[in-house]
Amino acid sequence: MGNVLIVDDDVASCRTLQLHLSAEGHQVRVAHDVNSGLDAVRAVAPDLLILDIRMPGKSGLEGLPEFTALLPGLHVIMITAFHDMESTIEAVQLGAEEYIHKPIDIDELDAAVDKILRQSSGELVRTGCGDADHLTMVGGSRAMKEVFKTIGLVARSRATVLITGESGTGKELVAHAIHRSGERPDGPFVVVNCAALVETLLESDMFGHEKGAFTGAVHRQLGKFALANNGTIFLDEIGELSPAMQAKLLRVLQYKEFTPLGAKQPQVSNARIITATNLDLESRVAAGHFREDLYYRLQVVNIHLPPLRERLEDLPPLVDSLLRRINKELHRSVSLITREALEAFHSYPWPGNVRELENTLLKAVALSSGNTLSLDQLPRTLRAGSAGAEGGGPPASALPTLAELERNQVRKTLEAVGWHKGKACEVLGVSRPRLRRMLRDYGIEAPSANEADD
Repeated sequence: MGNVLIVDDDVASCRTLQLHLSAEGHQVRVAHDVNSGLDAVRAVAPDLLILDIRMPGKSGLEGLPEFTALLPGLHVIMITAFHDMESTIEAVQLGAEEYIHKPIDIDELDAAVDKILRQSSGELVRTGCGDADHLTMVGGSRAMKEVFKTIGLVARSRATVLITGESGTGKELVAHAIHRSGERPDGPFVVVNCAALVETLLESDMFGHEKGAFTGAVHRQLGKFALANNGTIFLDEIGELSPAMQAKLLRVLQYKEFTPLGAKQPQVSNARIITATNLDLESRVAAGHFREDLYYRLQVVNIHLPPLRERLEDLPPLVDSLLRRINKELHRSVSLITREALEAFHSYPWPGNVRELENTLLKAVALSSGNTLSLDQLPRTLRAGSAGAEGGGPPASALPTLAELERNQVRKTLEAVGWHKGKACEVLGVSRPRLRRMLRDYGIEAPSANEADD
């Protein structure tokens, strides 16, 4: 059991957390602003601080460095009602160990508190230490929150990062986020697509060449590693590198230097290297197509992005964010989606992931004549899975909110599992308390005969 301090301007939330944690055997004190919280730290030296981000006056993010400076080694859990990547990354970089969204999932909170207090008691060994709209990642699923946390932890280090995931999941966005949150955010961010050029051109593109190095080299040209000096170089599709280029890249990683084509002296590289692939590099290593020593050099830290079909709970904020961006680009004001179109979105497996979702919305907005997206504006592949795609039924009714995406998915899942709440939690990837809140908030009620089917 531990000594816990809660700092949150929401009195009701504070009281709820205080009662729950006290019932679990913890000593709990509360404060409703940063200054009062600092006074409480001076008085009781808590083991754990649960700190809200958004508060009147000084925010939790502004106050966090003061708390940790006042009590070095203080464990911190940040809580917030807002789902944004930047706050998560900043909180982690300032020393927060966990980041939990409101409304708070009690199971998630208990797990975080238990993990942290066991660390402080020595039961676990600590191994770590505590823009533009088109570059912002969106997602409130557990998998994406872990991605944001990892970005926050690795951004300020010089560790090489390998980003894995299917095409269209947003690997370049992760690389941008690491760069922007790192030590040199104003430095260059240079992208190399390793699959776009033949080997001879790729080597020149990456490392540069001297005048006369080969036929057509009429002048000296800097390569991408030189252009990325004091910044970041992002090597996309790294799994497509030839064996010869793999050897040259390994030398850059080992000795921090490269040699332009035709040059006699190597040049030093201080660019941070981030790579990405949609291939299974372990399988390619086993098959002899990728160097094992290079593989381990690249994946000092591995960030895996799940496909969209495995995080459908992120569809509502993704659609909302993408529509706002597309409306701005096309000077439109599309804000409603018909019920049939929403069902088609949720029934589709999205093999192209977020990129396919964005392209689908872009085309649909361009074809819309008003402020509503309907099923007939979607591609045939999406319409094919919708019962309303054929038969020429009555016009679809527009819904006023994108939250209907989540509501439909919850209801469809419950119906598919016979209203068995335990199975529904497994399919949706949520806890029992969260499912209960969703049922309450969306007014979803089980048929009376299935009420006891838990």
